[in-house]
Amino acid sequence: MQNRIKQIQSLAAPLRIGLFIFVLLLIWLPVAIPIQVLLAGDQDLVTILTMGWLFVLFLILVRVTEKFLYQKSHPYQAVGLTINSRFGLDLLQGLIIGLILTFTLFLLQGSLGWLNWQDNALPFWQLILEGALTGIGVGIAEEALFRGWLLNELQRDYSLNIALWVNAIIFAIAHFIKPLDVILETFPEFPGLVLLGLVLVWARRKTQGQLGLAIGLHGGLVWAYYIINVGDLITYSDRASPIITGLDGNPISGIMGWLFLMGLAVWLQWEIKRSS
Repeated sequence: MQNRIKQIQSLAAPLRIGLFIFVLLLIWLPVAIPIQVLLAGDQDLVTILTMGWLFVLFLILVRVTEKFLYQKSHPYQAVGLTINSRFGLDLLQGLIIGLILTFTLFLLQGSLGWLNWQDNALPFWQLILEGALTGIGVGIAEEALFRGWLLNELQRDYSLNIALWVNAIIFAIAHFIKPLDVILETFPEFPGLVLLGLVLVWARRKTQGQLGLAIGLHGGLVWAYYIINVGDLITYSDRASPIITGLDGNPISGIMGWLFLMGLAVWLQWEIKRSS
């Protein structure tokens, strides 16, 4: 048993990562496939059940690998997931920053005449509640995966800078698994995703390895965009190119969104240097 553990530890990062994902899918698929077949008429329920099951398995596998492969006495703390006041305050700060940043971006574009505000299509309380659940859920799941487990694995083999860039690029690629025509059509979104990935790694590094701020930032951005997008709160005018405002109204694929993320990146870098 010890020899096998040492063999896995000695594998290069890409092989360790690939093995982890292979085992995860091997356990997940026997449950996910029957759910897809039996509940084919309700894709929303299928998504909730299969993705929920996948995340539960991910957490179990993270616990096993951190505890037995890397001898971590606190497996979840090792990947940045803790339950304490510091984590909660970081999470709250991130949510507030993400919400303010996103709404400021759209308000600025509205003041420039690039978009028009309109009445919400759904009750506002519903948008706020659904947006919060979606944003925080996405934030926890994706940050635990990308800035938690994956970043740890990369940093075990590579320098901090290389791990930073590889993590951000993998994050962007993972969100770009689409048909080729859609990839080409929405390609400006890719550099925005890379930039967001960089920002979220820096958010973890600012908080000494905890994920509270990264989860909050990610969740706040998704929450605010959910309210605006699902609530159908805006329509774009023809006074600015979609390259500036974002293709299909997605700010992460436009120059304005990139500039706001760059501003967030500068602040995080300054905070990291100030605390070092």
